[in-house]
Amino acid sequence: MTAVVLLSLCSAIAYGASDFIGGVLARRVSAWAIATTSQTAAMLLALVMVAFNPIEPPARALAWGAVGGIGASAGNVLIYRGLGSGRMSVVAPVSALAAAALPVLVGLLTGERPGAQRLAGVAIALPAVWLVSGGGAGLRNVHVGDVLNGLGAGLGFGLQFSALGQVPRDAGLMPLALSQIVSVAGIVVSAAAISAPWVPRDRHSRLGAVAGVLAGIATICFQLAAQAGLLTIAGVLASLYPAVTVLLAALVLKERVQSSQGAGLALAAGAVVLIAAG
Repeated sequence: MTAVVLLSLCSAIAYGASDFIGGVLARRVSAWAIATTSQTAAMLLALVMVAFNPIEPPARALAWGAVGGIGASAGNVLIYRGLGSGRMSVVAPVSALAAAALPVLVGLLTGERPGAQRLAGVAIALPAVWLVSGGGAGLRNVHVGDVLNGLGAGLGFGLQFSALGQVPRDAGLMPLALSQIVSVAGIVVSAAAISAPWVPRDRHSRLGAVAGVLAGIATICFQLAAQAGLLTIAGVLASLYPAVTVLLAALVLKERVQSSQGAGLALAAGAVVLIAAG
C-alpha cells in the first residue's frame, strides 16, 4: 500500500504543477493551444517510455486505454469550455469532486474493500477536493450550464482514471500511450469544430509542453499506482491535485488562500495520513 500512496501523491503533485503552469500560460494565449501542446507533449513522453519498454498488451488493455483517452479528451474540452464561458467557482469544484468520486465508486463496485481507516480517509478526501478547488466560495445564482460543464468534465477525467485503473500490470505503457493519442485527437477535432485557435503559434503556447511533460508523468504515476493497489485509493489521492495548484498560486503568485481552501488543505492532509497509516 505504501507504493500506491507514494505514486498517487506523486501523480497529484505533477498534475497540480501542470495545471498551475497551464493556467498561468492560458492567461496569455488560447487555452486550446495550451491544451494541444500540453497533451501532445504528454503523448510523446508516453511513446518514448513505450520505446524503452516495448510490451505487446492484450486487446482488452488497449481498449481500456482508448476509453481513458476519450474520457481525457471530453474532460479537457468541457473544462476549458466551462472555465472560458462560465463561473470558475462553480465549474472547478464540481469537476474536481466528480473526478474524485467516480474512481472511488468504480473501485467499490468492482469489489475493492479498503479497511475502515482508509475508507475514512477517502470520505474526508472528497470534501477536501471540493473545498480546496473553491467549492466553499459560495454557489449563488448557479447556472445549469456551469454545473453541466463541470460535471461532464469531472466525469471525463474520472473515466480516464477508472479506465486506466483497469489496465493490468503486465500490459506495459502502450495503453497509456494510446490514451494520450486519442486525447490529442479529440481536443484537436473539438477545437477545429468550433473554430477555436488550437495551433500553438508563439512562445507561450509552446511552453505548454512543460505542463504536458508534468501531466504525462502524473498519468504514468497514476497508472502504476492503480496497478500496484486499489483504484479507490489511487483515484482519490491523485484527485487531491488542486491542493498543489492552490499552494503554488499562493507561493509563486502570492494569491490569497481563502479560509475554505485552507480548511480543504487541512482535510487533505488528514486524509493522506489516514490512508497512509491504514
